[in-house]
Amino acid sequence: MQLEVGAILEGKVTGITKFGAFVALPEGKSGLVHISEIANTYVSEVRDYVQDGQTVKVKIIGISPDGKINLSMKKAEERPQRPAQSERPAQPRRPRAEERSADMSFEDKLKQFMQESDSRMSGNKLYDRRSSTRRRRD
Repeated sequence: MQLEVGAILEGKVTGITKFGAFVALPEGKSGLVHISEIANTYVSEVRDYVQDGQTVKVKIIGISPDGKINLSMKKAEERPQRPAQSERPAQPRRPRAEERSADMSFEDKLKQFMQESDSRMSGNKLYDRRSSTRRRRD
């Protein structure tokens, strides 16, 4: 059996290092599962996911010219397909203020500006410390 990129095989873990796990493959070959290819989550300790002698399913993700075989456990797993997102109609896009103001008269633009300004000012007054202190009346 010829080993090729994309093939999914079963192998036995023969060694564990801080950067990955070595896996024995058929035909007496072996490859490395890098720590980043062990699981779909962050892996800080390889031994938390694999043990020496454990049989694992791996996918060949690369073969270097000098014969080193790169393996992945996370790509060998069949991930469930995401359910299709519910088909909902696209909501119409609200025009931007600049687009709305393009067909407005000057008076309408001024009115809109004053309303927005008053709204902002009233919001600022709620949080202004100076306005919350009482003033003495003469």
